[in-house]
Amino acid sequence: MDHKMLVQLYEHYKQNPRVTTDTRKLQQGDIFFALKGDNFNGNLYAAQALASGASLAVVDDAAAAVAGEPYLLVPDVLQALQQLALHHRQQFKIPVIAITGSNGKTTTKELVHAVLSTTYKTYTTQGNLNNHIGVPLTLLSVGADAQMIVVEMGANHQREIASYCAYTQPTHGLITNCGKAHLEGFGGVDGVRKGKGELFDFLRAHNGTAFVYRDTDYFEEMAKGLPKLVWYGKAGNFLNGTLTGAGPFLALSVNFHNDSHAEIKTQLVGGYNLPNVLAACTIGEYFGVAQHQIVDAIAAYAPNNIRSQQVISGSNTFIMDAYNANPSSMAEAIRNMAAIDHPKKILLLGSMKEMGEAERAEHEALITLLNQYAWHTVVLVGKEFLGIPHPYLHFDNNAAAREWWLKYLPTNALILVKGSRSMQMEKVVV
Repeated sequence: MDHKMLVQLYEHYKQNPRVTTDTRKLQQGDIFFALKGDNFNGNLYAAQALASGASLAVVDDAAAAVAGEPYLLVPDVLQALQQLALHHRQQFKIPVIAITGSNGKTTTKELVHAVLSTTYKTYTTQGNLNNHIGVPLTLLSVGADAQMIVVEMGANHQREIASYCAYTQPTHGLITNCGKAHLEGFGGVDGVRKGKGELFDFLRAHNGTAFVYRDTDYFEEMAKGLPKLVWYGKAGNFLNGTLTGAGPFLALSVNFHNDSHAEIKTQLVGGYNLPNVLAACTIGEYFGVAQHQIVDAIAAYAPNNIRSQQVISGSNTFIMDAYNANPSSMAEAIRNMAAIDHPKKILLLGSMKEMGEAERAEHEALITLLNQYAWHTVVLVGKEFLGIPHPYLHFDNNAAAREWWLKYLPTNALILVKGSRSMQMEKVVV
């Protein structure tokens, strides 16, 4: 899309500042972007979008445009969406905080948003719209009154984070961790660090500021050469904190940079959320949010997205952490469950996807970890567990596990539900 066409599109966007890629969610006046994929072609729905009230349909198939109707024909709709997002981003001279990582990025993003929103008009990624479509949609949702922007970036291969940075242009950034996620796409753990580190590469090249968790050893190397570093975690840094409880809700003690101190009781399950909470405290403190507002915002945040979420149903307590799983997050969840004092602990674990050549080894390692603890019942779901010796119940899919669950229906139990997103482990118990 040439500059003249981009300016034309942006002028229309300023009058109609809502965009959508889904006719089912379209509202009056929206700009419809007719994206294409392997199994869909948005150009086929452009006429329907206009009939439903769209103010403009952006298409890249001349056959989709009808003379006299408000179409904009561009070379590539996805590129047009991203170019528009960049142009909109460039209208703002405010902090843009990018958050990526293997685990905990959505929880961290939500916590950071909760803290900053106490003091600033803050726009952020909705849900987990953190991919090549979701990131530009996030930027285009930012209103003229914005004082802070928080953008979550997901990735499963090299150069993906770099591509998002090109049009997000973050001024600040944070990597939660670099765990064993998307090993197939990244090409191993070193590839994960390189891919996630593309955020630091951008900040390094553009005089940006990075918030870095000092308790993770590999960040020392990854952060080299960054012009502006805000360390948190260990004592003596900008901010530090320690775990004081996780049975099951996380409680922590925080030391702010001016030597003041606070105790925080969260509604997040799991000690593994400590770095996520400290990140939100650090960013809030850095941007001048009052410490009591930081504490209150974190204490008030209640997850409702099957991430580190406690659900009470009858006599049972569920730890719903079923949005995703990889070897790193699975091990943390199992160890956290083992540390909780409860007489009847049940684990419903779905297999881990996108492991590539490491698939069998990582599932074997999971079973080795399970064997170290005493459980009331363990249920493994997924074909990835086939052929691996273990003493636990096993089902090929969540439907079969659901049949077993409806017959079993335990009482007075503490139940962990976790697995990769495609396993949809929440369907076993809901």
